[in-house]
Amino acid sequence: MADTVRECERKYEAAGTPRLPSLTGVRRVATVADEGVVELDAVYYDTADRRLAAAGITLRRRTGGDDAGWHLKLPVAPGVRDEVRAPLADAVPGALAALVRSRVRTAALVPLLRLRTRRGVHRLLDGEGRHLAEVAVDAVLARRLDAGSGERSVRWSEVEVELAERGDEALLDAVEKKLLKAGLRRAADDSKLARGLRETEPEHEKTEPGAAKTEEGSGPGLPSAGLLTGRPSDGPSGGPHAAWTAPDYVLVYIWLQVLAIVRLDPDVRRDRPDSVHQMRVATRRTRSALRSYGKVLDRTVTDPIGAELRWLAGELGVDRDREVLTDRLTAALGKLPGELRAGPVRARLRTWSRARRHGSRRRLLAVLDGERYLTLLDTLDALVADPPLRPKQPKNALVTAVLRDYERLGRQISEALEAPAGPRRDAAMHEARKSAKRTRYAAEAAAPALGEPAERITAHAKALQGLLGEHQDSVMARLALRELAAHAQDAGESAFTYGVLYGREERAAAECEEGLMRNGTRLLPERIAALKGEPPPPRPRVPRWLTEEEAEAMASGADAPRADFAR
Repeated sequence: MADTVRECERKYEAAGTPRLPSLTGVRRVATVADEGVVELDAVYYDTADRRLAAAGITLRRRTGGDDAGWHLKLPVAPGVRDEVRAPLADAVPGALAALVRSRVRTAALVPLLRLRTRRGVHRLLDGEGRHLAEVAVDAVLARRLDAGSGERSVRWSEVEVELAERGDEALLDAVEKKLLKAGLRRAADDSKLARGLRETEPEHEKTEPGAAKTEEGSGPGLPSAGLLTGRPSDGPSGGPHAAWTAPDYVLVYIWLQVLAIVRLDPDVRRDRPDSVHQMRVATRRTRSALRSYGKVLDRTVTDPIGAELRWLAGELGVDRDREVLTDRLTAALGKLPGELRAGPVRARLRTWSRARRHGSRRRLLAVLDGERYLTLLDTLDALVADPPLRPKQPKNALVTAVLRDYERLGRQISEALEAPAGPRRDAAMHEARKSAKRTRYAAEAAAPALGEPAERITAHAKALQGLLGEHQDSVMARLALRELAAHAQDAGESAFTYGVLYGREERAAAECEEGLMRNGTRLLPERIAALKGEPPPPRPRVPRWLTEEEAEAMASGADAPRADFAR
């Protein structure tokens, strides 16, 4: 069994042995309790090419102290990490190995560095003796263990300040003021592992502190122009990314989504809130970019990858769709007055949801542990490292792709609204929703190059996606309510409440359709003109037979009657 502890700490160093100033009286600190000295012995594991270290992740087996065992530290924010703990064992525990599988794939985890630490522990307590933070003065000996590294070792001293449950960021700031005034400085490396690896490298391989970080948010940032495409740039002049070509923008967008998929994998395995949804979105964004920018990337190569991404999004959707549907039905039931709730509706809904969740959760974890998923991650890495660019790149590839998707979205919304009410319209609305997502993601990828016109299309597509998504959620809720009502009747229970909820869902879908009729395609002409660099089209004339209030609303675009500009 693995337990998780949120770790919030800061590290400091000094030219010699650090000396702690008095911290009594700092913020809420009433007493500094000297807890003595502990001896810690930790062996850090990674792949031979240090994939975990590159992502700011540490995996160690440590003895000594009151938390001996295996520790996996996953970055959350600067200075904040989740420490997942497992009991002592000879080999890496399976629960921790699974959490780094998206990083290491099939590579072996091997001992990389041994850290022996002599730690002086000081607890900061408030006036009632409650633990606020721990200050540790560490004397560290690091020794390399990986093959071919020799017997290189290094010593240093540092100070760690880690918040306890009752501590807060303001306390860290106050303690830092005292430490800096006493001559200490913020540590150049985020972890002991990073410093130990850096300082035990051969002289010709040594880097500056922090230089090895490569991940988004902890490294040098986005690649320079041509880094992903390998081509000389012929882009416009001026601006931070002036030399980038269309393939650069597309590939950087895809690269960021691939990073997100890999980063979210351990969150999904730990069932962190919203993690499944975010991983599914990154998967869809990647697939959408491959489809929208088929004139940039060779689709004979990317279409099979897109098929695998569709499979992964579908597997992620089993759990996510259940979660959304359960939350929707629970919220709707909670809004009903008591006189409209007949029978054990809440209990039946809870049982139905748990049964579906158990199966979907187990299936998703099996997918993440499977060979097909790991092969897909390797394929995505290869796609970014060696992109299949088409030999002849079209001019204005970004504008053309966004316009094509945007105009298709307008047509599909119009066709859906014209379809007869019922299953045909529901299916057409669902297809339009997919198109809205594709348009949004295509515009997102192009926004750094095209600026405000693409940003406005992104916002419009997102709004339409919201309406269309609400409509689809209503369709799925009605299907679930019919299923629940049938089970209730079979058990001799009243189905009245399910019918009430069904009627409300029908009304919710109708309101979405009304919103699309008013505003679904109204903004298309001016957005398209802006993207093309053309003057906006004239606004429609206001018919004389409208009331003054209706004319003002139409002129402002607030509730304009539907006009099919997309055809």
